[in-house]
Amino acid sequence: MRTAISGLVAAFVLVAPVAAQSGLSPRERALGEQQSPELVAQFGGAFVGPQADYVRRVGQRIAGQSGVATRLQDYTVTLLNSNVSNAFALPGGYVYITRQLLALMNNEAELAFVMGHEVGHVAARHAQKRQTRSTITSLGAALLGAVTKSEVLGNVAGTGAQLYTLSYSRQQESEADRLGVGYLTRAGYDPQAAPAILSDLGTQDSLERQLSDKNEGQKPVWLSSHPATAARVAEARRLATELGQSQGKATLNRDAFLDAIDGMLYDADPAAGSVDGNHYRNSVLKIGFDVPDGVKLQQNGNAVSASIQQGQQAQFSTGRRRTGETLADYVLRAFAGLGASDRNGQRPGRVQSFRIGGLEAAVAALRRQTQAGITDITIAAYALGDSDVAQLTVAIPDGVDPGLEEIINRVHRLAPGETEVPVSRRIQVVRVRAGDTVQSLSANMAYPNERLTRFLVLNGLTDSRILVAGDRVKLVVRR
Repeated sequence: MRTAISGLVAAFVLVAPVAAQSGLSPRERALGEQQSPELVAQFGGAFVGPQADYVRRVGQRIAGQSGVATRLQDYTVTLLNSNVSNAFALPGGYVYITRQLLALMNNEAELAFVMGHEVGHVAARHAQKRQTRSTITSLGAALLGAVTKSEVLGNVAGTGAQLYTLSYSRQQESEADRLGVGYLTRAGYDPQAAPAILSDLGTQDSLERQLSDKNEGQKPVWLSSHPATAARVAEARRLATELGQSQGKATLNRDAFLDAIDGMLYDADPAAGSVDGNHYRNSVLKIGFDVPDGVKLQQNGNAVSASIQQGQQAQFSTGRRRTGETLADYVLRAFAGLGASDRNGQRPGRVQSFRIGGLEAAVAALRRQTQAGITDITIAAYALGDSDVAQLTVAIPDGVDPGLEEIINRVHRLAPGETEVPVSRRIQVVRVRAGDTVQSLSANMAYPNERLTRFLVLNGLTDSRILVAGDRVKLVVRR
């Protein structure tokens, strides 16, 4: 009897926050529609094709369980072409997941939970509640904050559009989890997928932290704003157990999921360039640069960040000039995205024009008081065509040897020998054959090191797991 009562209470808690809502308002829809294009652009654009269609169907199916929108089409579900592991939502029913995070899942039910969690944020109006506490910030801060810890570079990323922060209070995260598990269950999925994906992503987080220390990989952003703590996983497991008792037959849809992601792009998109040690090359834009020894490069979608000891930070990204805008005008507009001037009302000094590495360039600098102290900020813009621009922003604390400024003069047009056809990494789903082991299969992973660990984490396995002939597993291969 106690179990039955607690299950009823849990079910009531799951739906109660949404019952008070009256649907997606025109204001919410307009706000999401306004913010969405910039957010999509910052995360590499929309990923199109069968994977995007699949994610849209699953996301809208889950959204239909929220009771907020009257039509499934009222939720806009987008798969983003980003190698940053993330999922988030905007007001008005705009829900997003990156292909990198999608690839880390192992069945459709796990995808449904993550989608349900984000739909829960929309249904419970969490973003609006964050807004009332003055926590709106630029998307640049969301992209770079975890790497730079810098107020300046947190606002550098480009156009300075005002977008909601991607972090919520602990109470809001718990509420979104409860809603997500409820949507998952009512849609006919196995609710145990919720604690499973949270636990697996926690393991992935540990791996990425380890690789990041070796100047590789990047921390999964979704876990930085949605921490997979032991308590959170335990609570998700408790909810799943209670709801699953009355669920009856539930589905994971593992084969459908693996069929959908087979062949999907993984890691960096070659069109966005790639980082290899101290080198960045973009064979599509035919531009690149090298950094001095000791500088750490990290790629986040279409942006590349550089960091060195003593707080020096830089970001390389792309942009577009407006009609009639010169490179000098673009640089001044980029500074305006930082807040236009320092606290003394000073504007950047004279914009200087050069040719750097075979490219027309414009450079300006400004000294600004930040939370970290006085910081020298330099922005360089390089013409890539009639309107396309590469932007490099460097922030160096006062009194520090400005070694990172060297990058400005190292950006160059690629020579013919540097423009090889880029090779991409992709997900390949294979069937286990008799005699295969985690060791033999992991040898096919397209990485120079940590192949076994990467394989185990990608598939949610432990090294003690004995593979069964006929099982299906994921590999990352070059293609």
